[in-house]
Amino acid sequence: MVFEYILRQNGIDPSEVKIDQSIDFGATAAAFSGGQGEFTVEFEPGATSLEQEGKGYVVASLGTDSGYVPYTAFSAKKSYIEKNPEIVQGFTNALQKGMDYVQNHTPEEIASVIAPQFGETDIETITTIVTRYYEQDTWKSNLIFEEESFNLLQDILDDAGELSERAPYEELVTTEFAGKAAE
Repeated sequence: MVFEYILRQNGIDPSEVKIDQSIDFGATAAAFSGGQGEFTVEFEPGATSLEQEGKGYVVASLGTDSGYVPYTAFSAKKSYIEKNPEIVQGFTNALQKGMDYVQNHTPEEIASVIAPQFGETDIETITTIVTRYYEQDTWKSNLIFEEESFNLLQDILDDAGELSERAPYEELVTTEFAGKAAE
């Protein structure tokens, strides 16, 4: 949906482009390197692996071209938040600590810390990926789910025909905990 949204934002009708969505997501890089398609949309480490193998080049970043799309958001019932504000705040503080680490360390330092979570990927590849994300300003400095990003997500869903009505930001999003964590 993000890819098609970006196409439309740049005056390209996705229906005029052959987009093969029948390929299993985990197999798109292999299909591309095997000769299927002119372009592929890849998450990491697929994109970097294609470059390292000399089978493709990263030519654009959907993340850069789309703006801050909230790919990851944490949800809890209002009743849970009301009964457990200290747990929600502690969880948010821990996530903010990670965001602070990313803002204050080099890609090499970040890669060395996260490497154990990606045992199938060598440190050089992880460093390349983190450097790319770092240079693209992929990571926000805080966890505040801003109304602009919420509306962008809804624009993308609406553009894809997946949204029957828009949701009210003020009823669904609280920035109280993220704001405190960012202080």
